[in-house]
Amino acid sequence: QVTLVESGGGSVQPGESLTLSCAASPNIFSINIVGWYRQAPGKERELVATVTKAGKTNYADFAKGRFTASRDNANYMIYLQMNNLKPEDTAVYYCHAAGVFRPYWGQGTQVTVSS
Repeated sequence: QVTLVESGGGSVQPGESLTLSCAASPNIFSINIVGWYRQAPGKERELVATVTKAGKTNYADFAKGRFTASRDNANYMIYLQMNNLKPEDTAVYYCHAAGVFRPYWGQGTQVTVSS
């Protein structure tokens, strides 16, 4: 069983930054692809970014140039650095691991961007 626990969400103003953290169980690092999704009210969950064990990243178009996903294999942590946040970034952000047989999800952390 893989467990993921997010932290670092909160309320910020447009243009500010926020870093999300995801503490993973040690067996998470048998999984190659981990990353972040988000879900805004009334919308479907969408991919934000993924990162492989080797550190290769992939970003949704809205995240390119503003968000940076990373992982610390030694400490079982996954991060999402978000800069220049916009009101449309308001959502619940979920840590994700693409298991071979099933996906794993954290409980989510709320990010609110508002002036």
